[in-house]
Amino acid sequence: MERARSTSAPPLVSRTTAIDAPPFTAAFDALSAPRTTWSAPDDALVLGSGAAATLTASGPERFAEIRTAAADLFDAGDVHAGTEAARPRIFGGFAFHEGACDGDPWEPFPEARFALPRVQLTFADNGTWLTVNAAGPDAAVEAVEDRLAEEAERLAALDGGVPGAPPRPGITETRRTTGREAWRGSVEAAVDRIRGGELRKVVLAQALEADLASEFPRAATLERLAGKYADCHRYCFEPDEGGSAFFGATPERLVSLRGRTVETDALAGTTGRGETPAEDEWLAQELLEDAKNVHEHRLVADTVRDQLEPFAASVSAGERRVRRLATVQHLHTPITAELSDDRHVLELVEALHPTPAVGGLPPDRALETIHETEPFDRGWYAAPVGWIDAAGNGAFAVAIRSAVATPRQATLFAGVGLVADSDPDREWDEVQLKYRPILDELEAGDGSVGVADD
Repeated sequence: MERARSTSAPPLVSRTTAIDAPPFTAAFDALSAPRTTWSAPDDALVLGSGAAATLTASGPERFAEIRTAAADLFDAGDVHAGTEAARPRIFGGFAFHEGACDGDPWEPFPEARFALPRVQLTFADNGTWLTVNAAGPDAAVEAVEDRLAEEAERLAALDGGVPGAPPRPGITETRRTTGREAWRGSVEAAVDRIRGGELRKVVLAQALEADLASEFPRAATLERLAGKYADCHRYCFEPDEGGSAFFGATPERLVSLRGRTVETDALAGTTGRGETPAEDEWLAQELLEDAKNVHEHRLVADTVRDQLEPFAASVSAGERRVRRLATVQHLHTPITAELSDDRHVLELVEALHPTPAVGGLPPDRALETIHETEPFDRGWYAAPVGWIDAAGNGAFAVAIRSAVATPRQATLFAGVGLVADSDPDREWDEVQLKYRPILDELEAGDGSVGVADD
């Protein structure tokens, strides 16, 4: 088992200054890899560059090892943040399960990786903040302050470049890991297990490889996702300088922790969007009343509450509602808790992952079914991604509506929850809907190859 390790050790030195906001795309392209972006409806947009410290781990203890390594990194730091939003944070994620990063395209991604950005640009409600971090025996206040002044001057010189975002790259060819007939057989086999009592629910996913007609424009794609999915968690993680990036716009929060207050969601049950407001409303009402989707959703909501109970003085759930996104509608129940003791956010992440919305019930049997059925490695797909601060607070999302991209290729992932009355063809159609947020940003719309419905 690999121990968590840091390429830099404490002490930590961090300095922050307010700056005029540079254009996001220009700043992204100007900053050096590996880069990180993170944004959420209730969080600032953060763009990180480089790594003052990198923490990695693998194996069953990866959550605990990252927690320990993070505490060591933040211990006795010399931090002048200026504002809470710009405080030093480490950003990263975990593999869905042990061994999930063994195959293509996941080789550059450890089973757990978190980085403290060397340069952190924070677009917050109270202004834009530039932070420079350094860690290790060579960290020095004077050097950090000099670097802060240099970076502020460099960012101030950026302009928006040529008006208009770069075009979408277009797709020349696609390859499915699971054809329609194989999918039908897998769903029918899983439903048989559910009806036979081996499972209550399982989530099966597909992967779609796409060759791109031109180079993938990362900054422009992230900016377009921000405009279209402003109420989602948006993320991009580059594990190294080799050209890979894992990105997406997920509607599913896994957990956020501030002090002893926990917020999470149950998100399960899906339908499409209507072509008219009346049809949209009809589909939403049908979703609220559909027995299969309501059952699937209730399994998720009940399990999330049960998983929080050992940590909480109180747990409460809001009313089940419909959450509308650009291409789909989901059943959604917000859940909050007050902890009985101080906890680190990673303790909650480990307890909640994988939720039944991306794994299944019972968890071990569902994971066995996923291993036996899916002909690809999930990697970081459907796993926790987010950030941690020095106090052990943090926010994590479930990395769905996502893809791994290199300059000329992308691999997309999407999954569906199966229960006793799941229909293979309807579940196939739902997977195709869930590809759309990323596919829409890849297809050029002017002769780009479509995805065959085989």
